[in-house]
Amino acid sequence: MASSPSPSAEQIQALFDRIAPVYDTFNQQLSWGLHRVWKQMAVQWSGAQPGDTCLDVCCGSGDIALLLGRQVGPSGRVVGLDFSAEQLAIAQRRSDRQWPRPSITWHQGDALALPFAAEHFDAATMGYGLRNLTNIPQGLQELRRVLKPGAQAAILDFHQPSNPVMQGFQQWYLDAIVVPTAKRCGLTEEYAYISSSLDRFPNGTRQVQLAHEAGFSAAIHYPIAGGLMGVLVVTR
Repeated sequence: MASSPSPSAEQIQALFDRIAPVYDTFNQQLSWGLHRVWKQMAVQWSGAQPGDTCLDVCCGSGDIALLLGRQVGPSGRVVGLDFSAEQLAIAQRRSDRQWPRPSITWHQGDALALPFAAEHFDAATMGYGLRNLTNIPQGLQELRRVLKPGAQAAILDFHQPSNPVMQGFQQWYLDAIVVPTAKRCGLTEEYAYISSSLDRFPNGTRQVQLAHEAGFSAAIHYPIAGGLMGVLVVTR
């Protein structure tokens, strides 16, 4: 597939602001509900424990941060960070409706310049965010910086499967399911972006290399959902 020009950070931010009202509904419909299973897997692979202080980078509307909140319990603390104010507003409303209310703080910020001290977090997650960073190596370096020594992060995202059959299925799914569904809601341009972003996204092997180059002591990529998705697990 021919790659298209990479969008700027401002363009990506505006895109996620626009899709915020339908983001959760689309995720549920387009993944047949499986995104919740994959996100729970990321939380487990992050190694978060009760009482931990955890970070969810590119938290969007808060799915993974809320799962982290349950994982760390009332004695723990979660910080959810995203650059989309509209996504964060939804995340805040969702956490306000929880009872007991989880200990989650929502921050608008840049994953390439995390506004946190070095070696601050016990564990971290990122769901469908790494692919959207304009500088993936810098994002990984920042994530490593804010993790405590020995802490883990789990990064969930789309993946380009190596199996030709699954490659064909993925392209069919994007062309026949995702884009038409978005078109019905007037969001063709926004969701067509997924395909081009996948073209630019490093595969699992390259993600592991980038993690080591960013200074992580260990990194492993787990293909899931037949290789359509993947979780990169890194250790500080």
